[in-house]
Amino acid sequence: MSGIRFAKYHGLGNDFLVVDLRAASAADAAIAQDPRRVVALCDRQFGVGGDGVLAVLPSAKADARMRVLNSDGSEAEMCGNGLRCVAKELFDRGGLAGPELAIETGAGVLRCAIEAEAGVARSVTVAMGAPRLLRREIPMAGPAGERCLEQPLELAGEAPLAVTCVSMGNPHAIAFVPSRDEAWRRARDLGPAIERHAWFPGRTNVELAHVRSPREIDLVVWERGCGITLACGTGACATTVAAVLTGRAAEAAPVRVHLPGGSLEITVLAGMTDVLMKGPAVHVFDGDVDPTRLAHRP
Repeated sequence: MSGIRFAKYHGLGNDFLVVDLRAASAADAAIAQDPRRVVALCDRQFGVGGDGVLAVLPSAKADARMRVLNSDGSEAEMCGNGLRCVAKELFDRGGLAGPELAIETGAGVLRCAIEAEAGVARSVTVAMGAPRLLRREIPMAGPAGERCLEQPLELAGEAPLAVTCVSMGNPHAIAFVPSRDEAWRRARDLGPAIERHAWFPGRTNVELAHVRSPREIDLVVWERGCGITLACGTGACATTVAAVLTGRAAEAAPVRVHLPGGSLEITVLAGMTDVLMKGPAVHVFDGDVDPTRLAHRP
């Protein structure tokens, strides 16, 4: 393998290296997905820099498959911002045309509607599927067939935090707080402990949300395996679902979720049959890196 060829993308500042491996040999595909090299690629001082690597792979049941590798080398089931980036790469430069693409993820096959201008994708609306609300589906501790709605989570040295848990193909623990500043503080101070709390056997993403109105939410996300990121698509979806479940927002009404990197439009359909996420994806640059130079820091 002469080099790992990648395209750098971001969705509201949540940045990724998209690596198209659909035509790669098995050996080259394994090198590009090696957790050690993922960590090295994502290192912002010694590598390229990114919140993760998105491997685009062949699929027997969709146009392509997306594998999400976090900046710490772990694998995530899904990534909403990443999915929009992959959809744009496949539409703009990956040989796939049409107003809708089907992409296989760890959360199943998801459909991405492309809004294009002059043959270039400008925004992507993803049908994220129905949220999963039972404890066994998230997964988390407690009675398997029950939901977790504003349950007190105990943290050392802190007052119990009321959390609502939702899976959008990956786990989320959402807490509503009185202000945006409080969301920032708690995400920074409590995110690591909640991510690895005993309730969550596979760890969890953590959302601290301030509801401005039923149509607007301020959100800060501590992402599992990444820390605080500028945006999280599945986190915005899970938070809007939690807002509907707790009476803070309504079904079938678009909600603007304001993240540090920008805003997403989230709509929870009636009966929670689906969650629609609309937002941008931006191509930044292309590159080619010799993987043998990324195995270790100097």
